[in-house]
Amino acid sequence: MHTFKALALFWLIALPSIVNVQESYVCPSDGSELQQLRIYEVNRSNKDAFHQRFQDHALRIMKRHGFKIIDIWESDSGEKVEFIYLLAWPDKSTMDLRWREFLSDKEWIDIKKRTAAESGELVRETNDHPLTRVSYSPACAKK
Repeated sequence: MHTFKALALFWLIALPSIVNVQESYVCPSDGSELQQLRIYEVNRSNKDAFHQRFQDHALRIMKRHGFKIIDIWESDSGEKVEFIYLLAWPDKSTMDLRWREFLSDKEWIDIKKRTAAESGELVRETNDHPLTRVSYSPACAKK
């Protein structure tokens, strides 16, 4: 019984300091520090159709759902074509909610079905990376 009490006391003392060390690497937030990096591997043969769909439809529908796109890039390594964009969110719950709304938007669903029927599958793979700025980032130091 003494071993259990000692172990419980150890965790009561040690756990808060472990948590504080991990949190010290996160930049103090002003509520707008969550960014999201999205990377799509695009089918090379359908690249033009993908860009048309994103530019003509996705951007407009995303804006309607409160998406804030910071920047957009394309990367062609020769092996694959990637479409990359960065979004800013006030917090994770807003990000999750807005994505659910966007993905269930009837207009977006219809556009995806139509473009897939016309051009085939436009995206091979999607990678999603929510990003939280670390405390030693130059951008954090500017605050």
